[in-house]
Amino acid sequence: MLIAGGLAALPLAPAFAAPPHAQDGDTAARQPHHDHADDQIVVTGIRRPAGDVLGGVSVIDRADLAREVRPSIGETLARQPGLSATSFGPTASRPIIRGLSGDRIRVLTDGIGSLDVSSSSADHAPAINPLTAERIEVLRGPSALLFGSSAIGGVVNVIDTRIPRREPEGGYDVDALLTYGTAAKERSANIATSVALGSHWVGHVDGNWSKSDDQRTGGYLLSRGLREQAAASPFEEVRDLAALRGRLPNTAAEAKELAGGVAYVDGPLNIGASVTRHTALYGVPIRFSLNPAVEAEAPRIDVEQTRYDMRAEVPLSGAFRQVRLRGGYANYRHDELEEDGAIGTSFFSKGGEGRAELVQNERGGWGGTSGVQYLGRNVRIRGDEKFLPDSRQKQLGLFTMQTLISGPVRLEGGARLEFSRLSADQDDLLGTPEQSRRFRTLSLSAGGSYDLGSDWRAGLTLSRSARAPSIDELFANGPHAGTQAFEVGDPDLDPERSLSAEASLRRSEGPVKFTGTLYFSRFANFIYQAPTGSVEEVLPVYSYRQGRAKYYGFELEANAHLGKALGIDWDGELVADATRATIRGYGPAPQIPPLRMIGALKGTIGSFDGRLEAEHAFRQNRNADLETETPAYTLVNASVDWHPLPDNLGLTLSLAANNIFDVVARRHASLLKDYAPLAGRDVRLSATLHL
Repeated sequence: MLIAGGLAALPLAPAFAAPPHAQDGDTAARQPHHDHADDQIVVTGIRRPAGDVLGGVSVIDRADLAREVRPSIGETLARQPGLSATSFGPTASRPIIRGLSGDRIRVLTDGIGSLDVSSSSADHAPAINPLTAERIEVLRGPSALLFGSSAIGGVVNVIDTRIPRREPEGGYDVDALLTYGTAAKERSANIATSVALGSHWVGHVDGNWSKSDDQRTGGYLLSRGLREQAAASPFEEVRDLAALRGRLPNTAAEAKELAGGVAYVDGPLNIGASVTRHTALYGVPIRFSLNPAVEAEAPRIDVEQTRYDMRAEVPLSGAFRQVRLRGGYANYRHDELEEDGAIGTSFFSKGGEGRAELVQNERGGWGGTSGVQYLGRNVRIRGDEKFLPDSRQKQLGLFTMQTLISGPVRLEGGARLEFSRLSADQDDLLGTPEQSRRFRTLSLSAGGSYDLGSDWRAGLTLSRSARAPSIDELFANGPHAGTQAFEVGDPDLDPERSLSAEASLRRSEGPVKFTGTLYFSRFANFIYQAPTGSVEEVLPVYSYRQGRAKYYGFELEANAHLGKALGIDWDGELVADATRATIRGYGPAPQIPPLRMIGALKGTIGSFDGRLEAEHAFRQNRNADLETETPAYTLVNASVDWHPLPDNLGLTLSLAANNIFDVVARRHASLLKDYAPLAGRDVRLSATLHL
């Protein structure tokens, strides 16, 4: 919950609409090995340097995605500043931003939510495949609440081209990606094409497929503490668990996706729609039991989602430059399968999200965006592990963001008023009555930055933000296998509120680029889970509570051009981040990533790019109740990219070796860290093509 600063309270509009430059003829797609498109992002539809955006910003372009892409969005982004991942196996891994996850992080596709149930449990994978991304934008802190109060921790926006924004040069575009990884025998393929249909109409089709076996790890599956307990057991079958190593059982996966779209494009006028069909079948790592009377489960999750999206951008004249409409609707279902293939529990979600924005014409340095956002969805669970009654969520947000630029000063301020209604039906099985809660929350922010000269800019943002409780936090009352807990909600929870500050210092040009951020948030009514000491259905009972909390930390990212030697252009890169969080009366907040540092040396010679990288995560011994200590680890990775053809043909062949020394690494942010370490040595081959 570390919502930081200024724009965090702002409900800014299409901050993540796919930027026009991302599809221009001179785009990074045509210059994959010398791309600097991440120097620009689009906020509220206005293209501007990323250094002008208040708050932490990361943009992962097509070239970086070819190296970083993994089966899950969480693992794809895990090495970005301020980010970690839930690491619930290689497939079900959601992003964690500044120690926050779940309903405090929004995962979007082209500005609209994933419309699934991934925020309710760590074993639920988002119905967004990173293979489809043209680029991914991440906002941490100040700009995060542009998309609703549930983005209080941050936003991940996967931008694709399913609704075309331009007419392709030469009449068509083709993008293809092939990958193979040895750690899980991972095979994946994605192909997308956009075709000019005439009279300003453009059609789009894409499809992807991925399949992997059980993931291989670098050593023992169980942590040292669990191995010692297992070895001391009087039961032989339990003692055998101490020797488990290598392959991580029940982590094989397969996913398929097919999408089609069409758009009318005439200069600034853009109207289009798309349909996407997503299916996946993946296993959840086994949480081995040291009690021989308790059988370890090996569930698999079978996912289906059909999604419909639309977008309209219409130019205006006078006081307003443009009106934007963006909407999505999805029918989602997943079945949790037993080892014999029988359906144990099914999750259903049906609903949509829409937003409309008016973009002002800039006059005298003053501009802005105002709009409205609506979210509505129904959630049902059927089966043995139902923990939530049939529930509904309706949310309406009104927002404005205004910007004033005067010489070296940039000022931003905004407000978001949000109305939420969450209701649940009576459920005799769970013993819960019919319930309904209404919330009205107000978020305000103000911030500014100042050009210090020599390409340096300093910024400061302040915000007062509020988040309505989620359906799970209010109405849960049953066994939740994904968290291995019997969860009990509190229908009397109040909105979560915070006061936040964020200071930043940036240099976005020159041979040395630098971004440093300090953030602090003080929460009232912070919502968290705590063990009660009771046991229900052989699971420990965790209840939702509220209290005061403090989150603070830093992010640092530096890039330096080191000059030329041995015919090679050298660059250096450094990333460091840390979060510290405390809940009053409870202690350290759970699942907070430790201090981490990443250093890299990069070189370019002719058509080759190389990178050698080391990532060190420090020991985490500041633990919440029932958490265990997580040892430090160091991962060494290397990669080389070859661009054998001219840039305008966009072919890149890549060879990467991750975790070269095959070490055992466990993420403290993962609920399964003591049972499921990260992948061992993984040699990856990939080919990307843009025509």
